[in-house]
Amino acid sequence: MPLKSKIFKSIDAIPQSYWHSVNCCTNIYYSPEFLKAFERANTAIEFNYIFILKDKEAIAFANTQIVTIGIETITKNISMTDKIRRVVNNMFCNNEIRVLFCGNVFLSGEYGTFLKDGEDKITTFKAIAEGVKQLSKASKKLKAIFIKDFENDSLPITKHLETYDYAAMNVEPNMIITLKPEWQSFNDYTNALKSKYRVKANRADTKSKALKAKLFTQQDIETHKNQLQELYQNTIDNADFNAQILNLDTYIYLKKAFKNKFIVKGYFLEDNLVGFLSAMQNDTHLDAHFIGIDYSQNKEFAIYPRILNDYVRLGIETQSTQINLGRTASEIKSTLGAKPKPLTCYCKHKRYLPNQVLKPFIKNVQIKSFKQHSVFK
Repeated sequence: MPLKSKIFKSIDAIPQSYWHSVNCCTNIYYSPEFLKAFERANTAIEFNYIFILKDKEAIAFANTQIVTIGIETITKNISMTDKIRRVVNNMFCNNEIRVLFCGNVFLSGEYGTFLKDGEDKITTFKAIAEGVKQLSKASKKLKAIFIKDFENDSLPITKHLETYDYAAMNVEPNMIITLKPEWQSFNDYTNALKSKYRVKANRADTKSKALKAKLFTQQDIETHKNQLQELYQNTIDNADFNAQILNLDTYIYLKKAFKNKFIVKGYFLEDNLVGFLSAMQNDTHLDAHFIGIDYSQNKEFAIYPRILNDYVRLGIETQSTQINLGRTASEIKSTLGAKPKPLTCYCKHKRYLPNQVLKPFIKNVQIKSFKQHSVFK
């Protein structure tokens, strides 16, 4: 029975029966309510949703976005010589490029493709690759395709993308804290740390005592939306790489849809909002989402270290089994006990010849090394 792909341009156009058939909605990140929040708020992005059908029944799903990125945003953060960087920049005319992402461009992790249990994984995944190919052919001015964030367990399936001329590329790992059931409080967690790291965690709390923390309601997010966007922009400007800037109206829709499972916490210095964290409780996992910081106050009041401590607190309070602190700042996250979970992406240039030139560069991309701390007694 040949598999067919069907592409939808909006969540509202997808038949309810497809979601039931694939049975992916137990994971919040594949639910229509979650995806719809991003689609509604980020109108500059072209969203497409691919379903794989077997005898008219949906058996797989892929989430895609087409975004515009400045080529220098990409190359400045990849380890390569200045000469090679110039060659690559010139290949894309030093210009903005349209990139098709398969995966969620706003999440770090394996949240782009979902295969129904009991189906042949390789055949079904190849059908997704065909669906992505079909979508890329229909998308004008598209330069590159990026299929993102696969964990090591998935690589025996995803390596088949190489037969479609994709090159595999390591990216920064997700940093994961595994929580022990006996940690019933933040105190229990810090008591499990070696002295040096316990002192560090406690110092962050002491330095940030002047901050008043508040869990935000939907109304609070609406009230402080402009300040939240500014603080988030600060962290984007500080980051090594960001494919796209999230419109934080997304958070209003997520809070409305997911209530207490979606957490936004604001940090005030007197009456000024100087930081925030956001997180999603997805089954037994707590996932850190974006943060925002007023860097002019960060050193004095330890806003970022306090945010990291509070992610641990939230993980314990929600009785989560693990906290995904995401990518970036890997070393400081490892001082809280986070360990790296490797991720692999696949990418290709849409045109054959430039792709042959790019593939060796992609394969040789080196991720930044960092010191992994061993923090528990």
